[in-house]
Amino acid sequence: MAAYDFTAPRLYVEADLGAGARLPLDRAQANYLLTVLRRSPEDPVLVFNGRHGEWRGRLDPTGRKSADLLLEAQTRPQPDRADLHYLFAPLKSARLDYLAQKAVEMGAGTIRPVFTRYTQGERINAERLRANTIEAAEQCGILAIPDLSEAARLPAALADLEPDRLLVFCDEDAAVADPVAALRGAADPASPPPLAVLVGPEGGFAPEERDLIAGRPNTVALSLGPRILRADTAAVAVMALVQAILGDAH
Repeated sequence: MAAYDFTAPRLYVEADLGAGARLPLDRAQANYLLTVLRRSPEDPVLVFNGRHGEWRGRLDPTGRKSADLLLEAQTRPQPDRADLHYLFAPLKSARLDYLAQKAVEMGAGTIRPVFTRYTQGERINAERLRANTIEAAEQCGILAIPDLSEAARLPAALADLEPDRLLVFCDEDAAVADPVAALRGAADPASPPPLAVLVGPEGGFAPEERDLIAGRPNTVALSLGPRILRADTAAVAVMALVQAILGDAH
């Protein structure tokens, strides 16, 4: 049986959650439930806020296009945010949306844009980035919204990582061609350390950047095979590998 109820719509809210609470829905949420989904007062709705777990509620229409949500019971407790940092060179907007959504789905606990020499653009729409993380969490049954850290240049982002955090980065010139062997050689899968994943831009890392990354202790380079992958494809591939070998799959 699935751990999540995917038959009921899920909404992210900012308000505190608890039994008997009445949550006024904003216009977009009320329209989505009443008009788009045509939900009736007896139909359940799930809500979460990233702090108090997931709660089941029922609609209480307060007008033709407005409604409150009456909370009844908690369906899942709040889990801890995953201790996996996801660092990435920003891409153009549509692909950045995809990248942010997939990072949430793949279990990132912290998301941080990192500017590199070949980064395509240096404008980050923080509101849009957060909206994409929330949308992914709503759709995938995720309760812990990732922390969105301030964008930084590569040297500063590397310096901010704790020394004991294993940094995994994609490098087409990695000496070990087998990424599974590289990860297992870098850490004990039975007791993995805190993790960070770094994905560069379309043009890859500049030589001086590769040297800077490789010079950091507790760092492992991964080759993702003979094909050159787009940055957003590489991001999904490396996150899947890291989670399968060292992450929350255990």
